Amino acid sequence: MGKKAILAGATGAIGSSLLQQLLADRNYSEVLVLVRKKLELKNPKLKQIILDFDKIKDFSHEITGDVVFCCLGTTAKQTPDKIEYRKIDYQYPLDMAWIAQVNGAESYHLISAMGANKNSSIFYNKTKGEVEHDLKAVPFKSIHIYQPSLLDSSRTDKRFGEGLMNKIMHVINPLLVGALRKYRSIKVEDVAKAMVNQSLEDKKGIFTYESDKIQELSAKKSQI
Repeated sequence: MGKKAILAGATGAIGSSLLQQLLADRNYSEVLVLVRKKLELKNPKLKQIILDFDKIKDFSHEITGDVVFCCLGTTAKQTPDKIEYRKIDYQYPLDMAWIAQVNGAESYHLISAMGANKNSSIFYNKTKGEVEHDLKAVPFKSIHIYQPSLLDSSRTDKRFGEGLMNKIMHVINPLLVGALRKYRSIKVEDVAKAMVNQSLEDKKGIFTYESDKIQELSAKKSQI
């Protein structure tokens, strides 16, 4: 019997790639996605829970699995209300973490961001830092925090500014060497692959990966 994954944020850039990789991975027999709207995707491994994350506790008995992947996140443009923004980036990931851990999940994989710092004066960085900090209080066997740099995505809904920055980074990336490697842009597929690879490792503890380390982990072959 393979592993069972729990995934939130399956419609985002990283989450959608992660979902496809989990469904294709022979080590996973089931992928449970928590979504607001049903995904138009057919796969025998895929199970869906349609929910309002504000009422996630009503579905506690259904949120069971071995590995939790959280790719939830928003932007100021998508969610200008800071109260709603904080719920998505902070409260929902923690609510899911506590529920899944109580139900037996052993590891949690969180997409955070470069610059996350609970003491930051920047709202985005502060929120990411706070969720990282408070997640560490949940008694999982292992917690993995990913802090990617600028995401390189081929999604059709990518904003113009992101596309321009990625074109610039394609030129700059080779110049970023040594300690500067963590500032290179990274493909969403590589971030997702690193998450899958690490989820198959039998690790204990809390791990934080900057972008250069994520890139390295994405190329690692699973030992399972």
